[in-house]
Amino acid sequence: MADNEQTAGNPPCRDQCCTTDEMLLAMIAEQRSREAFCTLFDRYAGRIKGFLIRGGASHAEAEEAAQEVMVTLWHRAEQFDPNRAAATTWIFTIARNKRIDMLRRANRPEPDPNDPMFAPDPVVTAEDAWAGEQRDTLVRRALDSLNEDQLTVVRLAFFAGLTQSEIAARIDAPLGTVKSRLRLSFQRLRQQLGEDFQRELLDE
Repeated sequence: MADNEQTAGNPPCRDQCCTTDEMLLAMIAEQRSREAFCTLFDRYAGRIKGFLIRGGASHAEAEEAAQEVMVTLWHRAEQFDPNRAAATTWIFTIARNKRIDMLRRANRPEPDPNDPMFAPDPVVTAEDAWAGEQRDTLVRRALDSLNEDQLTVVRLAFFAGLTQSEIAARIDAPLGTVKSRLRLSFQRLRQQLGEDFQRELLDE
């Protein structure tokens, strides 16, 4: 990849909503697929940023680090082994390592190795993997039921981590319009996914 910034800048593409993370990583590793990378960026960049902020990073630090994590994913996709870990585990391991590097560069105290943030994720069993795939399918079907305007604000709110005011600025729409679209979207998603739909969307 000749230009890291261009690749990590979330180029426009079709969201391959029915393609698993593992398949997308394989497409990046084998085909250098920018479309696959873009889809993974949409799914994970905002979540990684939120993860780093919860770990103590500033918004600016988390934004920069999330970009670096995604660039690392592009370069190292061929190192992912689905037989050893789920894609989510592998990606967030890269994010944890990036956070540790940030702490060291800032000459901060060494992180506590017993901190749950740095603990490895439990091994994903075949049963857990199947359950996760079923959950992802339900969430994607629910998202597909939204119209284009509603889907845009939901993606920006949940996956990019933007506030309602930031969404309004991003799509050049009144704040009231954004609030209305989010409210209608939440009502529809709640009908299909239940009261815990936010947890499902954020995969927490």
